Amino acid sequence: MEKLKIVFMGTPDFAVGILDTIYQSNYEIVGVITAPDKPAGRGQKISTSAVKEYALEKNLRLLQPTNLKSEEFLSELKSLEANLNVVVAFRMLPEVVWKMPKYGTFNLHASLLPQYRGAAPINWAIINGETKTGVTTFFIDDKIDTGAMILHKETTIGSEETVGTLHDRLMLLGSEAVLETLNIISKGDVKTTIQEDTSEIKTAYKLNKENCKIDWSKSGIQIYNLIRGLNPYPAAWTFFKDVENEWNVKLYDVVFEKENHKHTSGQILATKKELKIAVTDGYLYIKSLQFPGKRKMETGELLNGIQFSENAMAF
Repeated sequence: MEKLKIVFMGTPDFAVGILDTIYQSNYEIVGVITAPDKPAGRGQKISTSAVKEYALEKNLRLLQPTNLKSEEFLSELKSLEANLNVVVAFRMLPEVVWKMPKYGTFNLHASLLPQYRGAAPINWAIINGETKTGVTTFFIDDKIDTGAMILHKETTIGSEETVGTLHDRLMLLGSEAVLETLNIISKGDVKTTIQEDTSEIKTAYKLNKENCKIDWSKSGIQIYNLIRGLNPYPAAWTFFKDVENEWNVKLYDVVFEKENHKHTSGQILATKKELKIAVTDGYLYIKSLQFPGKRKMETGELLNGIQFSENAMAF
């Protein structure tokens, strides 16, 4: 078995943790492929990916193709003479790319496949109230997250866990899984399991403004899970309306308490120190939030500068 020569493909912070583990474990990384730079934010400043920053810091060969099928890119990729591609949080690859290396292309996905195939598996596991999740390595095929599985590692999800804390834990677990997978491949000892499709499979849909908006007609635990599954990013949001004022508000840290009451769902109840919102089966106590044009703040800080009337509503 020849020595592994790896091309790594990825974009966000999650991928950096895995790339760093491969680098620190002294595997030969012959190239790093990441997304092109693009304008971002209000000022439309050019933004570079976390993976690019890491690659430049470690002086790794870097490619940023806009078209993964272009002759120029494919020629450059071939010239790297990699025998394995490792993919973490990148985009869908054309067959010519994932079939190029001798030992194939494997992907690390942050769920226990076949559950939560798709763009946002960590978020949706929490949003749907799962109590366990994990990571899976698998060989890429021509569909999204459907290839033959190499191995998976499992972990529990705490009842108060946010996507931020789970993201960081899965990055560490994913690093372990990738190292184990590299070891298996380097020994020529790969045994795979084909994914079985069933009606029970849940999808990790791409997050958008619509599915991040809070529906106050849902149960308290469903709303609570949505908020923690989007905390800190991209954040669950709602409108607050009070008299003639209307704000688009992001909610972060919340506590749900089940309780019988006669308030309307979405009604905002505030004192000088506490802010809670009525839901069908209790109250959501808001601990931190963000008003438009403001930074994220603790609720007590907000209530020093704003008073809500008895008619204030979230909708």
